[in-house]
Amino acid sequence: MLAAMFSGRHTICQESEKGHIFVDRDGKHFRHILNWLRDGVIPPLKDSEYAQLLREAEYYQLLGLVDGIKCALSKRKEDEELGTELTRIDIIKCIQSDRVRFRGINLSGLDLSKLDLSFVDFSYACLKTVFFSRANLQCAKFRDVDAEASIFHNATLRECEFTGANLRGAVLAGANLQSANLQDACLIGCSFCGADLRSAHLQTADLTNANLEGANLEGANLKGAKLTNANLKGANLQRAYLRHVNLRDTHLEGAKLDGANLLGAIR
Repeated sequence: MLAAMFSGRHTICQESEKGHIFVDRDGKHFRHILNWLRDGVIPPLKDSEYAQLLREAEYYQLLGLVDGIKCALSKRKEDEELGTELTRIDIIKCIQSDRVRFRGINLSGLDLSKLDLSFVDFSYACLKTVFFSRANLQCAKFRDVDAEASIFHNATLRECEFTGANLRGAVLAGANLQSANLQDACLIGCSFCGADLRSAHLQTADLTNANLEGANLEGANLKGAKLTNANLKGANLQRAYLRHVNLRDTHLEGAKLDGANLLGAIR
């Protein structure tokens, strides 16, 4: 629209003395129009201001700005929907009960570090970016949870149930996961550095790009697991079950494989 205005095809209102051009639109938002034309950045505004700026962008036929505003509004709505339903204090009050369930609850972003959460049922909950460092989660249930980018550093997770869970990018370095069930879990990009995974169940889990350097996987069941570009340097895989696992693109320098079941494994 601005290009059309100054193309010579249209009559424009110009102040004779100073040469100013009059545009019959809201001047308050025109600075955002100019700034977007300069650098392409969508300004952070309130929803009501976005609605006003959207009308201006549509008038000037700036489709990139229109799409950017709609995207910003959509992301804000998603962030609001991800808002946690409980606080750390609420959790502390709840865990004083004998049987605690947070099934399907949205706990995204909470700090639950150093709490005793043993035997708690988190199944189907949204646990994105939750901070579980040094928490006691022994025998807790995490079936089909979304715990993307959560922190479990040095947490106790013995005999935990993680079947089908999404733990993409989670940090489990130094965690105790003895006999934990991680079957069919999404563990892409996870950090298990120095973690204790003895006798853990990792059948058909996706460990693509996971870092298991120095982890103890003695006796762990990795049948059918995906280990593409996984780092297993210095890991203990003694007596681990690795049948039909593709180890061709896996980093195994210094790993201990004594007694491991490698029948059908690709190396």
